[in-house]
Amino acid sequence: MIVDLLKKRCSIRNFKQMTIPQAVIDYIIEAGRLSPSGGNEQPWMFGIVNDQELINKIAAAAYNQKWISSAPLIIVLCTTIVEDERGARDIQVSRFPELKNDILNMNKQLYSKLNSEEHQSKIPGTNMVLAALEHGIYSTWVSYFNVNQVADLLNLPPLCIPSEILVLGYPQGEIKSRNKKKKEEIVFVNSYKKDDPGDKI
Repeated sequence: MIVDLLKKRCSIRNFKQMTIPQAVIDYIIEAGRLSPSGGNEQPWMFGIVNDQELINKIAAAAYNQKWISSAPLIIVLCTTIVEDERGARDIQVSRFPELKNDILNMNKQLYSKLNSEEHQSKIPGTNMVLAALEHGIYSTWVSYFNVNQVADLLNLPPLCIPSEILVLGYPQGEIKSRNKKKKEEIVFVNSYKKDDPGDKI
């Protein structure tokens, strides 16, 4: 079932002017709420935006991506920044020991925003995209926007920042799925062989 949905999934930038039922929105949010997170911290909040004027303002804050204004719904995936991020730095040092000094000496505000568990919001976001697709609702993932402007528009608290935006709606016009690489191009078994990728998969 999931693979079938993934085969259908593609980014849509032109939407019908059809309201998404509240029950479907609740279903999409529930798929996000049930997502896994490191240490079960669940460092996220989900902003449901269906007010057209606010959607227009967010589209402007996304560097004038006007197509966003055609969507009846956007969900802003927000991440909570941890004030004491020492534990997070230790994890990054363990992953990249050759960069230990750079990681430990990075400005606290810069580090907190660049490593603010944003990657964890991608898990509920992905689940939401698939949950929406079950109901014939397509989406596009937006990462290119002014974080501070969107945070101000949503009146977010200081330690909560928007990390990603999901633009959702019923597709208008033809749906064109993009080709994906073949399994043989992206999979290796046990050890990567430069001249023989995908051998014996």
